[in-house]
Amino acid sequence: MEHRPRDLTLREFKPEPLLKRPEHIPERAKYPVIDAHNHLFGDCTAEKLIGVMDEVGVRAWVNVSGNTTLPYENNCYTIRRQDIDVFVDNYVKAYPGRFAAFTMADFAQWGDFTLIKDDGFADRCIQQLEADVAKGACGLKLTKELGLAFRDSTGAMIPVDDERLFGIWARAGELGIPVLMHVSDPVGFFLPMDARNEHYPTLQEFPGWSFQDSFFSKWEILDQRNRMIAAHPNTTFILPHVANNPEDLDSVSQLLDTYPNVNIDFSARIDELGRQPYTARDFMIRYQDRILFGVDMPPSPDVYRCYFRFLETADEYFAYPDYLGRWGYCRWRIYGLHLPDEALRKIYYSNAVKLVPGLA
Repeated sequence: MEHRPRDLTLREFKPEPLLKRPEHIPERAKYPVIDAHNHLFGDCTAEKLIGVMDEVGVRAWVNVSGNTTLPYENNCYTIRRQDIDVFVDNYVKAYPGRFAAFTMADFAQWGDFTLIKDDGFADRCIQQLEADVAKGACGLKLTKELGLAFRDSTGAMIPVDDERLFGIWARAGELGIPVLMHVSDPVGFFLPMDARNEHYPTLQEFPGWSFQDSFFSKWEILDQRNRMIAAHPNTTFILPHVANNPEDLDSVSQLLDTYPNVNIDFSARIDELGRQPYTARDFMIRYQDRILFGVDMPPSPDVYRCYFRFLETADEYFAYPDYLGRWGYCRWRIYGLHLPDEALRKIYYSNAVKLVPGLA
């Protein structure tokens, strides 16, 4: 009797690999860890978070959106603004040495994306930034809305290198704090949502993540970012998610070689790095002085251990956590980089101590 398989939809096809290889999953990181890029997702208390950190060896944890909250509502995380005092008082001051916070200052606004309503925005943003730094903020965080959603009072899209904002970046440099700047998103999010797009399953589930009709192309946005960085050599920039171009590590290498004030983290991008392990390993070793550790997803022991496995072991073809911290929906499997100890120490903690005030 002939057995013919039924037709499956793309959503239904979730193959279980038959490849058998040894697993070497670290219970704890080889060296102390600073998670330099995360958010306070949901209602995670300091006690619960410290419990996860202590279990896996995370010494300090940086909330890069310290003047916002991300409550989980209607099956997704939303964003609300709050005073940075809330996180500083309940986490940073209550548990010395374990937590730190960046502020989004006046960039923390959603719903109404008219960012520059008048000529006073930059001055007000600087005032808020100075006030938050005085309260304990150790960096400035920007999300991808700059270049993609923020507009001025005329309705014009605001480019990343808009000179009306230059005073903000200059003031951050004077204050001695880094600017963590998320610019653009994965390449696939800017391409048509068709059968050739490797992000199609993600965009099918989250169509709002598609920017194929954005005013600026991804490459225009990255060029704007680079011009802005070039104009502020005295400001330290941290570009998260491998400068949001991990699909092309040669371009990220050129970026780092060109701008000595640029650093990166690889939060939420071990999926991209782990499918090119030879190139990624060489890249991580070459730029080991300028890479920060971060996960940018709800913290759990399993998530951290997967990151440690990726960095420390030579394991082959294993699953990674997806953007929302769920398991079993990987687009592909990844490979460990087996980084040398010197690189691990820098990436795990010493680079963050060097760049972020107050982490020592």
